Amino acid sequence: QVQLVESGGGLVQPGGSLKLSCAARGYFLDGYAIAWFRQAPGKKREGVSCITTSDSSTYYADSVKGRSTISTNRAKNTAYLQMNSLKPEDTAVYYCATDVGSCGTVWYMESDYASWGQGTQVTVSS
Repeated sequence: QVQLVESGGGLVQPGGSLKLSCAARGYFLDGYAIAWFRQAPGKKREGVSCITTSDSSTYYADSVKGRSTISTNRAKNTAYLQMNSLKPEDTAVYYCATDVGSCGTVWYMESDYASWGQGTQVTVSS
């Protein structure tokens, strides 16, 4: 059974950090593009970041660029999103998604991804 399982969300104060994890079960992440999306209440889901496992190229939304780092651990078959200097506007449910191949220039398009996790809640509040 192909499955993506996110973890690492929680409540954090503004300026704090979180590291989200996305563990793949049932398949190996080699040869895939892995993306993080987020959806805040009342808003559309938006792309946050993407990594192409074949060459480790990365992409970031302007809203998180310089504050976030996407990475993978091949041995653990897991992708990560390290988020620093968190802001209240980062509050959202964060999802990971995968698709065969590379991120591409339109990596932020939801329709490009075949597999999705169930999401993990990130709340930034004092």
